[in-house]
Formats: sequence, structure tokens, C-alpha cells
Amino acid sequence: MHRRILGLSFVCAWLCSGSINLHAQEFKLFDRTVQVHGFFSQGFVHTSGNNWLTMNTLNGSAAMTDFGLNMSSQVTDKLRIGAQGYDRDLGQLGQYHPSLDWGFADFRFKTWLGLRGGKVKTTVGLFNDTQDLDFLRPFALLPQSVYPADLRDSTIAHLGGDIYGDISLKHKLGDLSYTVYAGHRSDSIYSGYPYLLSQFGTLFKSFGGLQYGADLRWSTPLKGLLIGASRLDQDTAGKGTSVSPLNPTAGRIPYSEWSKADWTNQFYGEYTHSKLRIESEYRRYLRDQMVFSGTAENEDDVRGWYVSGAYRISKRLELGSYYSRYCITSVNGGALAGFPNQTDTGLPANHIYDKVITVRVDLNKFWNVKVEGHFMNGYGSSTYPDGFYPQVNPQGFKPDTNALIVKTSINF
Repeated sequence: MHRRILGLSFVCAWLCSGSINLHAQEFKLFDRTVQVHGFFSQGFVHTSGNNWLTMNTLNGSAAMTDFGLNMSSQVTDKLRIGAQGYDRDLGQLGQYHPSLDWGFADFRFKTWLGLRGGKVKTTVGLFNDTQDLDFLRPFALLPQSVYPADLRDSTIAHLGGDIYGDISLKHKLGDLSYTVYAGHRSDSIYSGYPYLLSQFGTLFKSFGGLQYGADLRWSTPLKGLLIGASRLDQDTAGKGTSVSPLNPTAGRIPYSEWSKADWTNQFYGEYTHSKLRIESEYRRYLRDQMVFSGTAENEDDVRGWYVSGAYRISKRLELGSYYSRYCITSVNGGALAGFPNQTDTGLPANHIYDKVITVRVDLNKFWNVKVEGHFMNGYGSSTYPDGFYPQVNPQGFKPDTNALIVKTSINF
């Protein structure tokens, strides 16, 4: 951790000295302009109550780093191509295993019809496909009830294709934007779900599967008001090795799991007026999974929502706040029938209520610092990731957690 802080201090000192002038880079390739953009962020988290997001946050942790580099080019008036490499370290997650975050070819036939293909960002809700654009928002962490940081690489993109477009409605009724997509989701084995299951002795070699869905958003006649809805269906499967819950002393055995049902409904709205921005989303995620090679069944019903507001005080200062509410019920069957079900969302083990305040300071055009406080009740420890993990809380969980996040980001 000390090396992280020392490195961050060096970068900050370098920026303050004015030694660099960050801006987007360009170069020519076959007479076409290629734009190069990138970002880097470093965070420090300190909590009371529980360790959070797989980090040792009770002692303070700087294991919160991510960075990416992308290139894109407008090949013709209608064809655009681009790709982004990404890497991160979030406690026990990511651990500096680089990946292709996205890479696509986008052909726009008409305003109302376009096609994207490749590894394409998945359009779900307001922010799923813009999670890497940290500089656009005041918050160090998006509301975790809807955009969990420990599952970022599970939801960010799919290998497949999109059909999309914008339609202007008659009689000044606003504009509709639609996206329909299908493809293959491929999770990193360094993500939150594989890490969660490692507490039961399960080690994944692969996890992913078919996903398809749609998003429809309406820019209403009321200036600044956007509302929309998303639907995502998935058919996921995982393979690896595990320890049998019925005979833990028998050693490691092959492990597999697959979906019986796996879907998300998400509804959202955004209102902007001058320097004010208000957003809200509701998400329900249902996951019915056959686990331990079909000998057991687990059904998780996750419901989350938030309301957020942000106001830009001046050119360099923005304030924000949100209230985020997460609840989970979990029911077991088959070989896991003897394990207790979780159905009372009033218990701390089955919810997380998070009150957040944040301050963003733009030190210059390319560099910002965010200071954010989280005041959480509940820890939601269950069979689906939500930020709190038994592996880093071996003494058990406390009902309340307060967190301070200091995060700095650079983009060009």
C-alpha cells in the first residue's frame, strides 16, 4: 500500500509541476485520423465496521486502481471502428490481468438504423455502457445497488452485435433511442462471483454464456427529462473444480453450474436543468442457477434502486449525493436444501442501505479529485456478490459500515 501511495504522490506532484499537458493524441493511418484517449484512476478507501470490496479497508487500502487506453477512427462517413484495453486492481479482484474492454465496428446506415459488431458495450440503464467514463460524473463509485464495482467486467460488454437508432416523434413528442443486442458474455475469473464462490472451495476455469436484450429511452418534450427501460436475458454456465458440500473430505471434484432463469429488468430516469442533475433507477435481477453439477439449486432475487442529485457550484467544484437501497432473497434446494434460506430483507444480512455525499474538485481540464462518504446499514452477505465478503471479514460482519473514499482520476 505504501508503494501505491508513493507512486500516486509522484504522479500528483508531476501534474502540479505543469510538466505535462494532457490532451487527446492523433495520428494518421492510411490517410485516416486515429484518435487516442486514455484514463487512469487511483483510490484510497478507509472503513469502519467491515472490510469492503475485497480490500483490507479497516486499515485503509489503496488497492483501487484502474486504467485504460483506447483508439478509434472514422473510416468513412458511416463507418467507425475502435477498441479499448483495460486493467484494474480492486483488492482481490482484477489483480492486473489486462483485457480487451471493448472493440467494435459501427456502421450507421441512417439516423434510425445502425449496426455494431465485435466486443460491444452492453446498453443497460443509464450508465452500464459508460462505467469507464469516470470524468463524466461526480461520484467516486456509482450506486452499488445497481452498478456493483465487483461485477464490472461481468456486465460491461458482450461479444456479438447491436442494432440501434434514433427516431424523432411527430407532434413535438420528443425522440426515441433504441438498442437491440445479442452476444456472448465472458466473465473474468478474477471477478466478484468467482471470488465469492471461492469461500466454498469452488475454483472457476470459465464462466459466461448467451445474453440478449434491448434498451429503449425517450427524450421527452420536457426539456432535460429522459426516461427509459432495459431488459437483459442470459443463459450462463460455469466450469471448474470444487469441494462437495456433502462430503468435504473427499477432495476436489469437477464442478459445473448453469442457468434455469437469468434476467434483469431496469427502469430509469434523468432530469438535467442548468447546473442541476437528478437521476434515479430501479433494477430487479432474478437468477435461478443449478449448482454443484446439477445436484443443488439456488435462486437469488436481487432488487436495487437509488436516487441521486448533483449540482455544479462553479467551474471546478461539484457536489453530489445519493441514497442507494439493495435487498436480496436467496432460496436453496437439492443438495443445499439443508442450508438456511434468506427471505427477510429487513435483516442486515439481506440488505445494504447506503447514504452517500461527495465533493468533486476539477484541478484542471484533465485531472479531478473526489472525496466521498458512505454511510451503510447492512452487509447483504449471500450467494451473490454485493461488496461484502466473508473471506476478508473472518470475524463476521457488523451491521453498519462507514467508508471514506478519496479518488483521483486523469483522462485525456
